[in-house]
Amino acid sequence: MTLLPKIARRIQILAHIIENPNLLALILQGGSINKFISLDQPWLHELNIKTVLDIGAHAGISAVTIHSVFPKAQIYSFEPLPICFQKLQMRMAGVKNFKGFNIALGDCSSTLPLDCNSFTPSSSFLKMTDLHKTEFPYTRHSQPLRVKVERLDTIAEQLTIIDPLWIKVDVQGYEEKVIQGGEKTIQRAKLIIIETSFQKLYEGQPLFDNIYNHLIRFGFKYFGSIDQLRSRKSGQVLQEDSIFMKK
Repeated sequence: MTLLPKIARRIQILAHIIENPNLLALILQGGSINKFISLDQPWLHELNIKTVLDIGAHAGISAVTIHSVFPKAQIYSFEPLPICFQKLQMRMAGVKNFKGFNIALGDCSSTLPLDCNSFTPSSSFLKMTDLHKTEFPYTRHSQPLRVKVERLDTIAEQLTIIDPLWIKVDVQGYEEKVIQGGEKTIQRAKLIIIETSFQKLYEGQPLFDNIYNHLIRFGFKYFGSIDQLRSRKSGQVLQEDSIFMKK
């Protein structure tokens, strides 16, 4: 990002804070102003979201930000790494319409080894490709950690889910497994925002076309992206947070 876009973005953020002083509380809770601006849009508010499934919650930045945009929505967050789950719980402490689960979601009910990366957002059930290590050299070190895995459809039966439903998925290459274990619940959603990749950053991961075909089959339509991650070397798009909706 060149200097002028950076300055424009900072002015935009400052304007949002002036218009909404509650954003200062979001900053203190460790939320993301950039995410808030991306989500605090008329089209998204018009969906009248009542329940959010936050799959791959990490340390709670997304959960805090989503709660700031949709304070009345019930949020269920899923995060398998204990250290990240503790931060998630701390950030969301006192939020009555929130519940966290210290588990991963996949296509089975089991305990599986997860590569816990020194840069925890890159932790995955899948091995990193050389491309990932080249683009993000600070992610080279990880150690295995066994974590509990459940199917989304199994867990959803135990939850009070009120429509319209938004499902957010950020699981580092494990997206297809989440979909396979949660087809019934996913088909119920009004909105899905899911991290999709255009190049393989993890071995055996599905790329955008695979996820697109799954969700189109369920009646969703693709509506672009909220955010994109580009290669620092080539400028090509590596990943994006893809938007799928039912009209």
